Amino acid sequence: MKEALDNMLEIKNLDVSVEDKQIIKNLNLKIGPGEVHAIMGPNGSGKSTIAHTLAGKPNYLVEAGNVDFKNEDLIAKDPYERSLLGLFLAFQYPIELPGVTNASYLKQILNAHRKSRGENPIDAGEFLKILKEKSRNLNIPMEMHSRFVNAGFSGGEKKKNEVLQMDLLDPSLIIMDETDSGLDVDALKSTSEAVNKLRDGKRSFLIITHYLRLLEYIEPDHVHVFGDGSIIESGDKSLASRIDNEGYEVK
Repeated sequence: MKEALDNMLEIKNLDVSVEDKQIIKNLNLKIGPGEVHAIMGPNGSGKSTIAHTLAGKPNYLVEAGNVDFKNEDLIAKDPYERSLLGLFLAFQYPIELPGVTNASYLKQILNAHRKSRGENPIDAGEFLKILKEKSRNLNIPMEMHSRFVNAGFSGGEKKKNEVLQMDLLDPSLIIMDETDSGLDVDALKSTSEAVNKLRDGKRSFLIITHYLRLLEYIEPDHVHVFGDGSIIESGDKSLASRIDNEGYEVK
């Protein structure tokens, strides 16, 4: 029997440096199963460093503290192990993979996760059936999957493609690093609607953003203001509204 989760993610006294410069300073944060937490803050406050550290990006050195994810030591795991454990990072600017079709890429990552669970690889027919169903739910045309991954995709198409990956991989914790960057109003709304379809009361979210507009579509349970490498204030959605009206400098 699996041990029940009190917290999906628990960060304790975390210090992180990048190129010998300390960015994260004594960070503490708990995210329960099914909770949506948002981190807001100005440029240079360290918000994206949290996302990169949790995903295991090289050169992000954890100097102190602990991170438990699903009751396991996250920092001790390689990036691919973190993904297989159920952590998903939605990038601010999803990378392009010229020469690799989207359908082939999606099938490969799905089978990697199936293998980690001791399941057989999915066959082509079953994969196509699942891909059609999930693409239809997200209003993604099947023609997009014959194109190279993110090559020539619009901002909205790239973000929707990441949501499709989330849906296929069924992660436990989704980290969204400034997903609203580069999106117009229509693309932001459609992407947010797709994300909201993944909210099931069990899956947790950590949303990193500058602005209120994303949180108007994906409503958080908790909002944290980041400054100088740590959380300086926490509250509910009304905190995000206050920041939108007053800015970050108001005490």
